[in-house]
Amino acid sequence: MTTYHITAPERLSATIELPASKSISNRALIIYALSRGHMLPENLSDCDDTEVIIEALRHMPDTIDIKAAGTAMRFMTAFLSVMNGQTHTLTGTDRMKHRPIGVLVDAMRRLGAHIEYAGEEGFPPLRITGKTLLGGHLDIPGNVSSQYISALLMIGPVLRNGLTLHLTDEIISRPYIDLTLHIMHEFGAEAEWTDIDTVSVKPKPYTSRDYLIENDWSAASYWYEMLLLSGDENAEIRLTGLTDGSRQGDSMARYIFSLLGVKTTFEEKGEGVPTTITIRRNRMHVPKLEYDFVNAPDLAQTFVVVCAAMNIPFRFTGLQTLKIKETDRIEALKREMHKLGYLVRSENDSVLYWDGDRCETEADAVIDTYEDHRMALAFAPLACKGGIAIRNPHVVTKSYPHFWDDLRNAGFTIEEQDR
Repeated sequence: MTTYHITAPERLSATIELPASKSISNRALIIYALSRGHMLPENLSDCDDTEVIIEALRHMPDTIDIKAAGTAMRFMTAFLSVMNGQTHTLTGTDRMKHRPIGVLVDAMRRLGAHIEYAGEEGFPPLRITGKTLLGGHLDIPGNVSSQYISALLMIGPVLRNGLTLHLTDEIISRPYIDLTLHIMHEFGAEAEWTDIDTVSVKPKPYTSRDYLIENDWSAASYWYEMLLLSGDENAEIRLTGLTDGSRQGDSMARYIFSLLGVKTTFEEKGEGVPTTITIRRNRMHVPKLEYDFVNAPDLAQTFVVVCAAMNIPFRFTGLQTLKIKETDRIEALKREMHKLGYLVRSENDSVLYWDGDRCETEADAVIDTYEDHRMALAFAPLACKGGIAIRNPHVVTKSYPHFWDDLRNAGFTIEEQDR
């Protein structure tokens, strides 16, 4: 298995062409297909997760393999259910076949969808026969995955009676639901929060239109991390294609990083227009970081790593979805941080904290990625603290395919070994 040994440059000054947002791309593609558009959205992500949706929509084979793309599994489950008269099997990797999808399938069945489990009950693969669905009122837990909710909302305009979703329990990742609603609006849908826990979608078909995808704030977060960990006090990084006031949930990274000592400056180009940002250090940071990541759980790995490396104790809550991601991210983080000498602890499968406790560092430690792109992306910036080794680094293609090329262009040295 391939291992990368990564060393940082002494000086860090770079302009990075960030990848397009996976979150926006995947939503825009489903809505584009439902609008029966003739022109794909512009600046689509070239990551694995988006590619599998593009291929599925382009060819619509009997068996659709979405590989490790959880977003694609959830969005395509709802989409295929409204493709009247078509039957498809939706499958993925072994890990995908162990990621639960019963909540979404149950919700779709209550709307009248014809979905069968082709393997273990409650998990992919799924056998889906599309039909015309009436829609109506539906209760669904808000504390499992916002992607279930987004999948349902996006088909709302093509349901005969529209859709009213009542979200029970705590609502997690609300910004991602808002992102879905925003993109739906851009394509002419009428969908609104009608109460604190209820969203209503009218049966008004989408309108086809040109659409430009913003670049990815999740990808930007790893460069913020590198800036903080760099030994270059005058480090400066420019990141392209980002919007002030972005609807992306992970855009909150800029605010959290400001607590750790990063200043973000936007070029002036007008409200809502993607532009280049410049990030620099301002030397001031909080002595301890406490944060609820319920609205942006994908940022948790980044902040676990950067806080420990900066010797900043932390307590992060709202992480209940991490156990059903590409891997059990809570256990993976604890295990890999232990290799590096940090005793990170967890509570109730939803909290990670570090009080400054250290342990013996593992000699010649190599970070395992567990087939999880964000493990590689979050740990790679540790190269700025004296080098890091990462096993199976190619997992980054899931969301940031040219990440390693960007590191090289920024002056990092990457040595490859097979072991």
